[in-house]
Amino acid sequence: MKTLSRRAWILYALAALFVAGLGILFYTFWSNADDWAMRHANRHLYAGDTLTAAGSITDETGAVLAETVDGDRQYNDDRDVRTATLHVVGDSEGYIATGVQTAYQEELTGYNFVDGVYDVKRYGKGNDLQLSVNADLCVTAYDALGDEKGTVGIFNYETGQLVCVVSKPAFDIANKPTENINNDTTGEYEGVYMNRFFSGLYTPGSTFKIITAASAIDNISDIDDQRFRCTGSYGIDGGSVKCLGTHGTIGFERALNVSCNSAFAQIALQVGTENLTATTNALGFNQRYTLGNIRLAQSRFDLSEASQLDLGWAGVGQYTTLVNPCHMLMIVGAIANDGQAVMPYLVERITTQNGDTVLEAETTLGAQMFSESTAARLQELLRSNVENYYGDRRFRGLEMCGKTGTAEVSSEEGGDDPHAWFVGYSQREDLPYAIVVVVENGGGGSSTAIPVANEVMQAVDDLYGE
Repeated sequence: MKTLSRRAWILYALAALFVAGLGILFYTFWSNADDWAMRHANRHLYAGDTLTAAGSITDETGAVLAETVDGDRQYNDDRDVRTATLHVVGDSEGYIATGVQTAYQEELTGYNFVDGVYDVKRYGKGNDLQLSVNADLCVTAYDALGDEKGTVGIFNYETGQLVCVVSKPAFDIANKPTENINNDTTGEYEGVYMNRFFSGLYTPGSTFKIITAASAIDNISDIDDQRFRCTGSYGIDGGSVKCLGTHGTIGFERALNVSCNSAFAQIALQVGTENLTATTNALGFNQRYTLGNIRLAQSRFDLSEASQLDLGWAGVGQYTTLVNPCHMLMIVGAIANDGQAVMPYLVERITTQNGDTVLEAETTLGAQMFSESTAARLQELLRSNVENYYGDRRFRGLEMCGKTGTAEVSSEEGGDDPHAWFVGYSQREDLPYAIVVVVENGGGGSSTAIPVANEVMQAVDDLYGE
């Protein structure tokens, strides 16, 4: 009996090991099947390193940006469209991680865990993706950047629709200059595979004064009554925060209009480390955002080791702060939308091989970034910047609100010349669009970024305005 009992326990143990092995096998298959299916060795989906079994990619108007014809991946007939939309479409080899051909490769091929790639074999192609962007608008933005590197992004701050996403430098996907990219010593193709709008991180410069201003509105009850003295710099703890001008004695609104570093260093010191950190946390700094399958670079703000001088510099958008352009667009969009953030989206619709719609973009609310009263005051301030400093003539008919930035950068961040920023939005009811422009090493935000913003927003007005 003891022998039989011992043998029974051995059988039980073997059965348990068998079941455990099946469980491990199933879990391994479940967690890795999509990666295995998407490997370039899968001849059902790839020819060499090129994804050929994917469905079509179109812009908001239905213009084809990419499609597979007779087993060959083809792109829009217009070279300018191919170049300007490179970073949203992506390359079929997967170098551009945030391009939809990589980020949405499972959706494009129609792969799913149950059927695998059966539908690709059955229909001869994958699912079709319609993007939210307008290809012609992307061309306008790409051309507006001229010979400079940088990014332009525009979205409807009420619905979340991204209508323009451009990153420069780029290349013509149909005629990829592989040798020039691989052997580039001039910097012409530096960061060419990175979508600067989704993955870039930049010193914000004076655009961060919007955030310092918001914290001041929330935490300094008499901020609108205070006066600040600017002599060209403001001394703090044996150092100083330098200003680009000498503004004399000015109030809060005028300080934002002329972007006075001296005044905003004083404001940051009054707000204090704890309150300024709380404001940035409420606005999504040090948090990870995803837009569908696309992950944004995480904006960074950290005063844990900051001195009072560092706090002063942080208040004017310098110190160690880094901001992602898409995140900054969300912030200014929330101001325009009475404090309520709306999540941007890039993919408008996914349609299966047999015509069924499996995804339809919907407006998704994010955090209440600002109280309604704080947002209302910021709206007044950003409108005042354009009316009383930049000039409405630079944005004819757009009723723009906004803020420029001239961000000093270290050599590690790209050279000696500052990055030029503009963030803003139209307050016209028929034109609820916000824009962010970053021109790398472009110099002054007012002289460089505003002309880009105006040119592209005028095109937005032509397309969507009433």
